[in-house]
Amino acid sequence: MSGDTRDRILEAACVSIAEDGIDDVRIARVAMRAGASTSLVHHYFSTREELLEEALMHSYELAAKDRFGRPVDEEANAVTRLKVMIDECLPIEGRQHQEWLLWLELWLRAARDEGSKPLGQRLYGSYRDWMLAVIRYGVSNGEFETADPEASADIAIGLLDGLGIRALLADPDMDVERVRVLAASRIARELGIEPEALTE
Repeated sequence: MSGDTRDRILEAACVSIAEDGIDDVRIARVAMRAGASTSLVHHYFSTREELLEEALMHSYELAAKDRFGRPVDEEANAVTRLKVMIDECLPIEGRQHQEWLLWLELWLRAARDEGSKPLGQRLYGSYRDWMLAVIRYGVSNGEFETADPEASADIAIGLLDGLGIRALLADPDMDVERVRVLAASRIARELGIEPEALTE
């Protein structure tokens, strides 16, 4: 039960970070959202900074488990796997949109605070390993052509993150669907396949 309470508080903190920004998160608001008292929040987290750090880690662990750690569909070819992965990297409304907001907060925090850099590095390490695995799989079975799978993985991540930020900011020239098509088209070319293989 105590683990459930702690997780509920962390989930509430994640929602607060996504909605209010990390600088405006207040223990009292997190407690209210979690259906707990402020004293109970302090029972699990001695300081606001500890709560925020743990909340970002919680979000990272969920993403790593639910997305990067998901078992690969052994029946799917590399193209099919990559299409699904591209969609999972977009700031689609709901859980993925919230994750993007949390990751933006983490990027800012890591840029300013040396102590937060390892968390950001672990997130990108898992992200890159996940992307690299499917690219290597596609190369090994003849679906993809790239002389440097590591560089191709980095390019794919750069496209998805860079274009995704514009969609997250509600850029009228870059909605989520345009991000998907542009990123998928360029990733396809990087991997020596027709853009339609990843966009249709």
